[in-house]
Amino acid sequence: MAWDIHYKKGVWLPQIAWWLDGQTKAPRSFITHAHSDHIARHAEVVCTPGTARILRARMPGQRKETLLDFGESREIEFGLKATLFPAGHVLGSSMVHLESEHGTLLYTGDFKLRPGHAAEACATPQAEVLVMETTFGLPKYVFPPDAEVVAAMIAFCREALAEGRTPVLFCYSLGKTQEVLRALAPAGIPVMLHEQGHYLTEVYGQLGMTFPEYRKFDARALGGHIVICPPHTPSLLQRIPAAKTAVVTGWAIDSSARYRFRTDAAFPLSDHADYPDLLRFVELVRPKKILTLHGFAREFAATLRARGWDAMAVGRDNQLDLTLGG
Repeated sequence: MAWDIHYKKGVWLPQIAWWLDGQTKAPRSFITHAHSDHIARHAEVVCTPGTARILRARMPGQRKETLLDFGESREIEFGLKATLFPAGHVLGSSMVHLESEHGTLLYTGDFKLRPGHAAEACATPQAEVLVMETTFGLPKYVFPPDAEVVAAMIAFCREALAEGRTPVLFCYSLGKTQEVLRALAPAGIPVMLHEQGHYLTEVYGQLGMTFPEYRKFDARALGGHIVICPPHTPSLLQRIPAAKTAVVTGWAIDSSARYRFRTDAAFPLSDHADYPDLLRFVELVRPKKILTLHGFAREFAATLRARGWDAMAVGRDNQLDLTLGG
């Protein structure tokens, strides 16, 4: 194997001149999903049809698109075959599996093993080199069952409505808004969406996903509604006279989350793998070499080395143990 991997706001494979989730404009890049920290105005992109549709909605403009369905293999240049597998993060999100004379490489992007409400189920293809995100790469990040979190979230909303207040759930517009909207379906409570979340939920609908009742935010008709909006939207909150707020994020595991986000509650519903699933993913992929990215990359790489894996954090100082024999 001779994959020459560099990291700077994305992963670059210079031997084959491709970026993986490049964050600065590049001639060619794979895009695993359309969150803003994984995209840029590249000249040429490879992604799934779902990601391409969402990308066009978030970043209009001209680009060459090579679209691959999940599981479809294609030689994208001489000697390099690419296959995209579902990542379970948001609708259309993918992992990139590359195969060449250098061996096989799997780049996860953001992923989640647990089944979700608004994304395809995550796959676990095997590869010799694994480049994985490790956002929640510390042992304390163990998420409770999603059903428990959703039940608590619904109870919070019902309590707020019973108090004559408007429950406001802070969720990112792409992925989390749609996940929570579908998760709330059993409650039967009508939902209003911030305009960004509403727009992207309409795009999800065009891609075939169905949702319970929702409408665009209207301050004149708040009564009996749950409001879903992105964090840091003070202008919207000023139009809700009796808001009861909660943030929906994996960081809710931290006891300080409610105070950091300045909300009445915090619910640990995440679109990322938690610590046990990060370990499980490695076991399923069975790589010979592991490179970790994002979050607690250095700490998780050290954990993997202690378990016998060849692992390093990309772009970080790696504190390696040195055993001195007598």
